[in-house]
Amino acid sequence: MPNSKLKQFSLVMTGLVAGVMLSLNFSAVADKPDVQPLPVEELRAFADVFNTIKRDYVESIDDKKLVTQAISGMLGGLDPHSSYLDAEALKELQVGTQGEFGGLGIEVGMEDGFVKVVSPIEDTPAFRAGILAGDLIVKIDETPIKGMSLDDAVKRMRGKPATKITLTLARKGEQNPITVTLTREIIKVRSVKSRLIEPGYGYIRVTQFQENTAQSVVEHLARLGKESELKGLVFDLRNDPGGLLNGAVGVAAAFLPEGAMVVSTKGRTEGAKREYHAIAKDYLRNGGDFLRGLPAWARKVPMVVLVNAGSASASEIVAGALQDHKRAVVMGTRTFGKGSVQTILPLHDSASAIKLTTARYYTPSGRSIQAKGIEPDIVVEESAKGNSVKRVREADLEGHLGNDRDPEAENKKGENKSSAENAAPDRPKPFEFASADDYQFGQALNLLKGLQVVQGKN
Repeated sequence: MPNSKLKQFSLVMTGLVAGVMLSLNFSAVADKPDVQPLPVEELRAFADVFNTIKRDYVESIDDKKLVTQAISGMLGGLDPHSSYLDAEALKELQVGTQGEFGGLGIEVGMEDGFVKVVSPIEDTPAFRAGILAGDLIVKIDETPIKGMSLDDAVKRMRGKPATKITLTLARKGEQNPITVTLTREIIKVRSVKSRLIEPGYGYIRVTQFQENTAQSVVEHLARLGKESELKGLVFDLRNDPGGLLNGAVGVAAAFLPEGAMVVSTKGRTEGAKREYHAIAKDYLRNGGDFLRGLPAWARKVPMVVLVNAGSASASEIVAGALQDHKRAVVMGTRTFGKGSVQTILPLHDSASAIKLTTARYYTPSGRSIQAKGIEPDIVVEESAKGNSVKRVREADLEGHLGNDRDPEAENKKGENKSSAENAAPDRPKPFEFASADDYQFGQALNLLKGLQVVQGKN
């Protein structure tokens, strides 16, 4: 097979998103190294199976369908984040970086043959319906999930806006299945939210890393600074599933000294080995440098970064960088543990592509987050009674990539059990971040004010 030049789209994301695209980061065009010789005997076995199906299967099967399913199976067997993207899926993936897409607003993975909710996205049908991280989707309308691929399940959950879909859920601590009916809609995710908590203390929340997230963070910082001279900032990354790599680098650069390392990546190819720093060429795609409008106090103001098991990928990059540089105190619970990089490789028809895991990423100090996550400096659970629901993490996903620098990371797989998993959730659904009922937020504010932090039960 001759060498070819393929435009690569590097991804930092977690799981699959039902009706939600997966974020893209455009990398440089590069020559691929020579491929290894094709395994003739194995390909002969594949051809035998292909011909047997064509000849003996009970119904006639289209060649393209068989080959597409074979490709999907080959990629799906690698890890939870590698997959085949047909023309429709690839289009949704690319369009979604703008923060507008159709669907339900849940991020999902696979566990024991069922679709498991990683995180509902704020202000979406799934979030408003009270779907929780850790819920197992066992049926879509009248079709059982068991035996269905993750891609097929996601496609069934996608659909035209204003159409209805019924999900049957299994939830830890609930004896009977939970049935919810949702209406699909065009989801517009506002990636940055902020407000002045009280004079001297600001709050910024990033819900997803999109194309303009870093610039938006700078604008929100400038706005907060005009309202009050800040003495402390709560930076909320809870339930942030990730997004664009350059967006994460840009956000971190808003708080770190110029030139500081944010993240590095390492894979088998030279193109997968790279360091990203708080410099314009590593976070800008086009346009002027938005950090020129950054208030001077932004890199000095005391900060608490809030994280939880729904904080994944790009949000873990930011939290890890701020933690390693001792720029902020990280508070909350251990993060999701999505420390791998996916690359979108267009196929010969340019209408379809494969999403392939090509590298792991590392914090500035060299820590691998994969299947481990970021450990908070101060552990504070969801309430004074502990976490109300069991949280799914990368290490719980079937076939996940291992941690190459911490063999003990796998031992943490079972540590995401709730402190009150048999009790009913003690918080309202849907939960409002930074409200009077937000226990972790309250403890973050206490820390900034120099008051005692009550960590709750472990």
